[in-house]
Amino acid sequence: MQPALFLAHGTPMNALAPNAFSEDWQRLCAGIERPPAILCISAHWCTRGTFVTANQQQPTIHDFGGFPQPLFDMRYPCPGDPALATSIAKQLAPTTIGLSNDWGLDHGSWSLLVHLFPEADIPVLQLSLDLTQPPRFHYELGKALGYLREEGVLVIGSGNIVHNIAKWIHNPGGPFDWAREFDQRIARALSEGDIDTVIDYHSLPHADDAVPTVEHYLPLLYIAAMQRPGEPLTMSDFAPESLEHCSMRSLRVG
Repeated sequence: MQPALFLAHGTPMNALAPNAFSEDWQRLCAGIERPPAILCISAHWCTRGTFVTANQQQPTIHDFGGFPQPLFDMRYPCPGDPALATSIAKQLAPTTIGLSNDWGLDHGSWSLLVHLFPEADIPVLQLSLDLTQPPRFHYELGKALGYLREEGVLVIGSGNIVHNIAKWIHNPGGPFDWAREFDQRIARALSEGDIDTVIDYHSLPHADDAVPTVEHYLPLLYIAAMQRPGEPLTMSDFAPESLEHCSMRSLRVG
């Protein structure tokens, strides 16, 4: 059974050089056997309906602006896996999963993969987030995708438990109490198996500040859904100083 990962990707600048966050991703990957394929669920592909990339070769998408040129020069030239994409779409029926050749790997995926699998020789697919659907839909879809772990596929959710750039721009610095408290409350719910709280996060104090838009939070639900009864859950726990506009807490299931 392959583990599943939720990795806090933070700024695209994390791709450029090893740092405390990339080292944390690597710690959570320790002991993972080379997968036949990787499925990434990134905060940065938001759609109406759910899609999976079916490209033969995955383009590197630089979906950001205002960063140094070396970041735009980066490429992650991995193959795709159209056969696996087709298989996922069939397996998840009657939920409709469209096959897309109009996307590739955005920075939510490749900024992690350049550290974890730098050879770029493993097929990678990306699954989109249907923002017309409520959180529980994404949790249930994650459950349905859990079969991929049995096939050795590594599933990576890429986002952040807390993500509010606007707050940070208007008040740089930190740590922010609201960010720390929300992050710790979700971490406690995950540790205690309190999935309803993780899904219904919007009822928690500070939810409007911590999750002003859902796309960075939703990938967590896919990975939380893949935990089987009795499986270990391993979480990183950065000091509050690492919390400004986002939480860099990552986790591993299995």
